[in-house]
Amino acid sequence: MLKGKVFKFGDDIDTDIIVPATYLSTFDQKELAKHCMEYTNPEFYKEVKEGDIVVAGKNFGCGSSREHAPIAIKGCGVSIVIAKSFARIFYRNALNIGLYILECPEAVDGINKGDEVSVDVDTGVITDLTSGATYQAQPFPKFIQNIIECGGLINAIKAKKI
Repeated sequence: MLKGKVFKFGDDIDTDIIVPATYLSTFDQKELAKHCMEYTNPEFYKEVKEGDIVVAGKNFGCGSSREHAPIAIKGCGVSIVIAKSFARIFYRNALNIGLYILECPEAVDGINKGDEVSVDVDTGVITDLTSGATYQAQPFPKFIQNIIECGGLINAIKAKKI
């Protein structure tokens, strides 16, 4: 079960917004995290806590194919990103580096910035603990959850979990 405070973003948050290209000379997740969302919310890195949740509109992670974007989000301590939809390459990169993501347009519409939310990744049930509302997302199959729980595809292969 994942649980945290919500940071909410709109539609079409591209990889340059998630982590500006200026910082692409490193893959160090703690260094990338310091610059995560700095153009839309300069205080994001200082405000986000381990386990917090990003909720966003459609086409989250559009733009370039860089893995830096999900690495920066994970480096901030974000436990999951819930969006109306994800850009295809961000979706793949997030799973490859072990970042939980779920698509659930209804949850995005119903959840507000600052709400406390819990997510059961096994069932896909998203509960807004602030309002009491629940939403159903399609959970990942167990083999994808194994990849995420191992910290990404490479770690899952090394651990022989897939």
